[in-house]
Amino acid sequence: MFLRVKTSPNSPKKSVQIVLSIRKGKTVSQKIVRHVGTALDDDELAKLKELAEYIKAKLESSSNPTLFTPETVAEMAIEARKEKEKQEEELRVNLKNLREESRIVLGIHEVYGTIYKDLGFDKVIKHPQRNVATNKNLFNIVMARIANPSSKRASVIQLEKDFGIKLSLEGVYKMMDKLDEEAIEKIELQSYSNAQRLLKEKINVVFYDCTTLYFESFSEDELKQNGYSKDMKFNQPQVLLGLISTREGLPIGYELYAGSQYEGSTLRDATEKLKEKYEVEKVTVVADSGLLSQENQENLEKEGLDYILGARIKNMPKKIERQILDKTKYKKLEEDSSERTIEIPLGDKKRLIVTYSPKRAEKDKRDREKAVKKLKEKMSKSKNPASLISNYGYKKYLKIEGETKVELDNVKLAKSAAWDGLHGIITNKKELSSREALEYYHQLWQIEENFRISKHDLKIRPIYHWTPKRVKAHIAISFMALVCVRHLEYRVKKQFKKLSPEVIKNELLHSQCSILNDITTNKKYGIPSKTTRELKKIYQTVGKKIDSIPFEIK
Repeated sequence: MFLRVKTSPNSPKKSVQIVLSIRKGKTVSQKIVRHVGTALDDDELAKLKELAEYIKAKLESSSNPTLFTPETVAEMAIEARKEKEKQEEELRVNLKNLREESRIVLGIHEVYGTIYKDLGFDKVIKHPQRNVATNKNLFNIVMARIANPSSKRASVIQLEKDFGIKLSLEGVYKMMDKLDEEAIEKIELQSYSNAQRLLKEKINVVFYDCTTLYFESFSEDELKQNGYSKDMKFNQPQVLLGLISTREGLPIGYELYAGSQYEGSTLRDATEKLKEKYEVEKVTVVADSGLLSQENQENLEKEGLDYILGARIKNMPKKIERQILDKTKYKKLEEDSSERTIEIPLGDKKRLIVTYSPKRAEKDKRDREKAVKKLKEKMSKSKNPASLISNYGYKKYLKIEGETKVELDNVKLAKSAAWDGLHGIITNKKELSSREALEYYHQLWQIEENFRISKHDLKIRPIYHWTPKRVKAHIAISFMALVCVRHLEYRVKKQFKKLSPEVIKNELLHSQCSILNDITTNKKYGIPSKTTRELKKIYQTVGKKIDSIPFEIK
């Protein structure tokens, strides 16, 4: 098996293929095993080659395991679809004798099932051969989390109704109890090593951020505790989740903390994990301003790690503040860009890079004017000024005189306007230009996208489990689903085009099959749903073919 790059005489396009040489007697023929994608330039070609090497290694190391054992009609349908190309005889049936037994979704298990196994998640439970039922439960619950996230009880019902897969709720809970610290560590190691192999390079830039996940509960324990909630659920216990991702958005690790813990104090744990668990020595940590503290900067420097952190520019010393607000010293970031920037040294080791964006300035101005308008409306109606004073969003624009007189402070408004359009980062990475450092920082949206997918697409919260062990298992299952989603999204983007996880999921949910039974012969037939161009490409991404040709289920 080898890689081949095909070129066209009158086109810049280059196709990357995985090819197998087949010897028949003295002649050797070549069979295309996988068409990986088409590149338009050298950078795209390099990325596709990396992806092709990763897929090739997986193909060579696998023994083509079947997706399911024939335990249910759904499993039989999937197996039959694989075998239908070998069925040469015509299907002769009397349509009047056919009755629909069920209609099942195949796309999620066929495509995400391949990704799941490629990632090695089918081996994270120790002694897999003795824990077949446990592994089956884990696999199907992860698929259910991707397809239609809900409670474990609802997932069991949904799997049987829409996917033809029957699980017991008790079996699912037993599986969760086997997701111990050792299994969770394997999940993270598999995620890291697969990201490294897929990107075909040492991971030297990581993105870190935290979010909070709340419970449908009001009781606390050693893990679920009240704290600062990013979901504004201050009266409900929560946990704090710290997530590590690559700049391409591939998750490589996470840590769970008590809900009352300050997010800034978690960065040290994350960097220690990088060094100890993943044996990463030289890496650049990119994080938002919520993790900026003198202690964190000192710890990163002590660990020998570079960093790019969001800066709290309004909290700088007066001398630095004057330089930030003096826009006459700013230079164009790029020749054709409206953004301007200034670099300000912060001692010998680090520098502050501040950018001014006219677009951001317009947005800041609109947001402030909107807030002031809302404040004026509330001031005209409110009989209790204290209610406005207690709201920080309003308080920064107010002047308080005596005990009851509250009015707008025009000096504060003018000071606020001076910061419109300004944003800063702090870095100790000397070899990076301002533009390069800002590009790294702007890629932080990838980890924010991971949180969005986790919270909205995969509905990781609210959490319905109560014991710390079950809570950790729930987070591990959600993390596995997130890794599968992001890996497939990355592959589809490189091999076809950018499709959001939501679009990919909807395409796969519409990859269905009607199971028909012939009441006279008792034979079963599968009638696949109509396929779209996008669906075919998604299947091709994982090396599978799909069509709408009916087949017999033998």
